Amino acid sequence: MSATIPSETVPANLTRIAAAGEDAPGVLWRLREEGRQLDANLVHLPAGERIGTHTEPDLDVLLVVVTGTGTVTTGEDAVDAGPGSLVWLAHGQARAVEAGPGGLSYLTVHRRRPGLRIGLR
Repeated sequence: MSATIPSETVPANLTRIAAAGEDAPGVLWRLREEGRQLDANLVHLPAGERIGTHTEPDLDVLLVVVTGTGTVTTGEDAVDAGPGSLVWLAHGQARAVEAGPGGLSYLTVHRRRPGLRIGLR
């Protein structure tokens, strides 16, 4: 990730962060506020890149396209998505994401997973 990409600040201009990181695949921004109940990540996929089919067993996820275009596949359904598109991914539902010819940057939001704790049972 480029050192010029603002990261982990709130408020954040996700469109500007996505534009600055268009050559950097992966997570460009993440929410890290203490005491939060949600996790949020701005993810960038370069043109034609794909996150393969997987299932999230425990968490519903909202996916919001910030820049670019792509396809979100849920089970047997494929949705073409562009800036402003919102897709709800239910827990237990198989999903995959593929970037279009100009790449794809999208925000995911879901309930925060509790951190690992070491202690006595």
